[in-house]
Amino acid sequence: MPNLKTTASISTKQLRTKAFKANTIIGWSFILLATLLICLFYFYPMVQAFIMSLQSGSGTNLTFIGFDNYIRLFKDPTFLTAVKNTVFYLIIQVPVMILLALVISVLLNEKTLKFKGFFRTAIFLPCVTSLVAYSVIFKYLFGLDGILNMMLLKSSIISEPIQWLTDPFWAKIAIVMAITWRWTGYNMIFYLSSLQNIDHSIYEAAKIDGASAFQQFFKITIPLLKPIILFTSITSTIGTLQLFDEVMNITNGGPGNATMTISQYIYNLSFKYTPDFGYAATVSYAIVIMIVFFSIIQFKVAGDRK
Repeated sequence: MPNLKTTASISTKQLRTKAFKANTIIGWSFILLATLLICLFYFYPMVQAFIMSLQSGSGTNLTFIGFDNYIRLFKDPTFLTAVKNTVFYLIIQVPVMILLALVISVLLNEKTLKFKGFFRTAIFLPCVTSLVAYSVIFKYLFGLDGILNMMLLKSSIISEPIQWLTDPFWAKIAIVMAITWRWTGYNMIFYLSSLQNIDHSIYEAAKIDGASAFQQFFKITIPLLKPIILFTSITSTIGTLQLFDEVMNITNGGPGNATMTISQYIYNLSFKYTPDFGYAATVSYAIVIMIVFFSIIQFKVAGDRK
């Protein structure tokens, strides 16, 4: 006579195995389509772009040249200028925008503030405006006879109009101001939502201990928002390194190449100059390398050491 317990145990294992296989098939059926689409529209173009970066030629008439394009980067004065301009935007604009977003979010999180909904909406609205539309508006604002110069002249802050779009330094400042105006509200939303999850009793205890608003900001708010600050810093870094629309529509990279970014240089290599898609792909991978580099630095400086 067979052992009934052994038979029951085998039957239970078989049922579990069948159930596991069924669940596995069902799980893969849910993610298979998404996985295929990600591979098709993300990983495949990335691999093809890397292969193209190892080629050179006019238009689609490309020949394999190995890593010569990557060596060419370090000898290309236009590329080096674009990198210098992009890093300038990154170093100046990102910290200013992050700090502004933090301060604004703290102010809008105050319980005694009236019309909070209006202020939050007003500050966030620039994020949903068209990139091209707002860039064109800023181009007119920063014109020689634009509203900004008129206001500065009437208030006697300046004696003659500032050459916002034709002076290399002021053109960069104009781009920084435009980017800051558009993206500060975007980061503010992240900080504001995180602040609302912080127990208010922490701030009340700090007030009882005699902590000033300045101390509360640096000793409580910033440490508790550290993961969100890291996230917004990395996303802002990625966005700035890929900066294109504002420069293209406000200054068109001028005067000269004083405001040209890496992304605009890629566009010029592909569509404005004699088409060199291989070298353009190489410059694109330079952005990838820079993003990885700056992200690692930010993780090391502000990330959780645990």
